[in-house]
Amino acid sequence: MNGILFALALLLAAPQMSDPPQQSGPKSGLTMEHTQERYESARQAAIHLNELAGNIHSESDAREFVDAVAGRFLEHQYQYWAAQGVRYQVAHAEYEAVAHSRLIPEQRIVNIWNEYVREIDAPEETLITVAELHNLRDATYTSSRLMWKREGFGQMLWTIPNIYAVDANGKVADGCRAIESLKIFHDMFYLFENVSRARERVQKETLVSDLVQGTKQNPAPRPKAAWVELKAASDPKPVILAASRYLQAHSERDYRQLLERLFSELFPSE
Repeated sequence: MNGILFALALLLAAPQMSDPPQQSGPKSGLTMEHTQERYESARQAAIHLNELAGNIHSESDAREFVDAVAGRFLEHQYQYWAAQGVRYQVAHAEYEAVAHSRLIPEQRIVNIWNEYVREIDAPEETLITVAELHNLRDATYTSSRLMWKREGFGQMLWTIPNIYAVDANGKVADGCRAIESLKIFHDMFYLFENVSRARERVQKETLVSDLVQGTKQNPAPRPKAAWVELKAASDPKPVILAASRYLQAHSERDYRQLLERLFSELFPSE
């Protein structure tokens, strides 16, 4: 399933680093030290990416940010990032979003996602609406921002807050930045249960950001926090299963061509 490594389904995933094997005896202290060093290295890398994402003033700044993101994921064998054309498209869209407010419309993201799940014959429930997408973005941004403020473990690749497009009120805008849009596709692919939760909140006309604001104004009683938005659910993943079936029925080349078409729709040539 190497096709899933395509940019639409990979960006800003939680790093899949396995801990070194535990050892007994005197060497166990070295193992713990090594784990802490790796954790701190990942945290500092996330802080660096967040600073780059928040300081884009030129095309070169955007390219530096995208190259830094690519550098992190090339370490995890996401080789598609090696293509310079991909980096240029993403960096250009990132700069346009930040410098000229040319955000990627939520409707475009919804259209591309729905085209994808229809093509791979995923269940009807995996189709999304603009309201559900916006609610999902609100939840992930709010959770990421709060976790980032905690510092320490909260500052990791999947909680970087500066990748989001935010309006004057401090909430997610009606459109997305480039890297954020890729993260959305990744999250919906691997964590579709979070879309289901967003769907429930839409029906209740509830936003996580409003719940958090209400908690600040009225600390007691304290509702459950929204950290679950960043956790994988234990239920079967409908989109992952559908993609697996598609690859079994078709070729990896067919799947890759599908993703390439969707990528060109996400970042159309000007």
